[in-house]
Amino acid sequence: MQFNRGDKDDKFLLDLYKRLLYPRMVEDKMLKLLRQGRIGKWFSGIGQEAIAVGSTLAMQPDEYILPMHRNLGVFTSRDIPLKKLMAQWQGKVTGFTKGRDRSFHFGTQDYKIIGMISHLGPQMALADGIALADVLANKQKATLVYTGEGATSEGDFHEAVNVAAVWNLPVIFLIENNGYGLSTPKSEQFRCKNLVDKAIGYGIEGVQIDGNNILEVYDTINQLANEIRKDPRPVLVECLTFRMRGHEEASGTKYVPQELFDEWEKKDPVNNYECYLIEQDILTSDSIIDIKIQIKKDIELDVEGAFDEPEPEVNSVQEVADMYFPYEQKVITHGESTSEKRYLDAITDGLDLAMQKYPNMVLMGQDIAAYGGAFKITDGFVAKYGNGRVRNTPICESAIVGAGLGLSINGYKAVIEMQFADFVTVGFNQIVNNLAKTHYRWGEKADVVVRMPTGAGTGAGPFHSQSNEAWFTKTPGLKIVYPAFPEDAKGLLLAAIEDPNPVLYFEHKYLYRSLAAPVPDGYYTTEIGKAVTLERGSKFTIITYGLGVHWALDYLKNNPDSNATLIDLRTLQPWDKEAVALAVKSTGRVLVLHEDTLTNGFGSEISAWIGEHCFSDLDAPVMRCASLDTAIPMSKVLEEDFLAKARLAETIDKLLKY
Repeated sequence: MQFNRGDKDDKFLLDLYKRLLYPRMVEDKMLKLLRQGRIGKWFSGIGQEAIAVGSTLAMQPDEYILPMHRNLGVFTSRDIPLKKLMAQWQGKVTGFTKGRDRSFHFGTQDYKIIGMISHLGPQMALADGIALADVLANKQKATLVYTGEGATSEGDFHEAVNVAAVWNLPVIFLIENNGYGLSTPKSEQFRCKNLVDKAIGYGIEGVQIDGNNILEVYDTINQLANEIRKDPRPVLVECLTFRMRGHEEASGTKYVPQELFDEWEKKDPVNNYECYLIEQDILTSDSIIDIKIQIKKDIELDVEGAFDEPEPEVNSVQEVADMYFPYEQKVITHGESTSEKRYLDAITDGLDLAMQKYPNMVLMGQDIAAYGGAFKITDGFVAKYGNGRVRNTPICESAIVGAGLGLSINGYKAVIEMQFADFVTVGFNQIVNNLAKTHYRWGEKADVVVRMPTGAGTGAGPFHSQSNEAWFTKTPGLKIVYPAFPEDAKGLLLAAIEDPNPVLYFEHKYLYRSLAAPVPDGYYTTEIGKAVTLERGSKFTIITYGLGVHWALDYLKNNPDSNATLIDLRTLQPWDKEAVALAVKSTGRVLVLHEDTLTNGFGSEISAWIGEHCFSDLDAPVMRCASLDTAIPMSKVLEEDFLAKARLAETIDKLLKY
């Protein structure tokens, strides 16, 4: 192995050695603890330390790094105390996740490290968002994100690299190519000769280096980071390396040919660098012993100290509360002046006012810039706010949701438009596993709103008409709003944008241009989690939201003797249980109505809750009226039969006759 010290002095080279040796010795300790049964799991990075240590030291201390689970050297090179790391690994309350997640699945703003989730690829899109925030703030910063060779097959890799390329983001995508994804060799994962060749497809620079040569790693990342700070652009770096242990210790290494171990043992990053420093008269046998004695002493002290740290105390109330970033909404009331606005225009007005109030707010979505969006909601925004804050995106929902979280991590607000709510499936993982769980896991906010043009009634067929709110109402950590009127569309949107938690904002496409009403002028917010009672009666209650509200109003208008209470939930997570309970008590009969399909729709949750908490107030079973359990047909006559409205009258008759 050839080392090139360049202009590095002896002190720097010696410090590099200590930082390279330290995670190796920590790992040796972890393996002993594993054999002793004192820890339960370990993902070893032995053989790959030069990548983590060299690249981390090449970055500025305030630049974000997004590592993987085999990158202990990132954390130690950022000087995170081993006692704190050990507490994290052991699930202690003093760990970064308070026992809620394990290993390196955490982030820390103090050390500018954003950890991975188990799905491997999604952190790359977060790096895009973090880098975008730096670009928008005119900061000359670089962002470093790791991935393994296996994850380069994932869509998240493609999406994140492509977005970074299109937007010229200063991101270093570092591939640790150790030859195996768990037990699957690279020959069964991709056909290209070198992963660095993938850079060609994105029109970006690609560099392949020896990942076991710490000086080569440091020099390469240092040079690239310096360049992209001044000239923002992404770079793909492939580090050739090998892991000398199993994917994790329980999986073993029997699937790896012995000749590979023999070959790579000769390329050991610690041993080779140590020999080089001896040749350079920087290290001696005695100094090596002294260094190892001191490191071992420090490790023993921190590790044993972590074992003595307290375990988490069970507190169910706190656990539930910690799903969300602490936030108490202060409702901003509106004045008396109003203007007639369509549902669509109310959303536009809300976005416009929010863009004025929050200069750190970024809109992202397909065709939302010069074209103004598929429904023209952001028409004219580019001229007013510029392409930096109103961003057309490639067709890659996962990367854009992830970039939204990255923006939030780095001090921005993100509002993302799904062109149709149906398309959110492509970004599902980012929403339910990244946005929803980030605060619970390590205390960071996810200041992201996802706009969801939803619903049927326009003959758009199975892939542009779904009411998919129930996919998300069961996911703790998300807030779900669903306005039925222009006034609420504006007020709830502004409330969602103010809220530092992730909010899915469902906006019904059928109402965009078919519904108009007076909307208060100026900036105001509507309370999230608060239902509104639109009609009051004593015979029965209709509980609904979205387009269902208008179906119910039509029914009551055509049946003036109905004597019914009508509740518009407006928010589905959290939902107004108090308003529902009062309505049940006052009428004794309840119909839950929604546009979504019947089975496992959100009405199921409401019905179950009423049955559990309001049973003594009921005079009849809770009944549900929902759409057919089929995909949504395109034909107008078939769509009308599909929708819940077709069965509303007969369901009410059944309820009243019980």
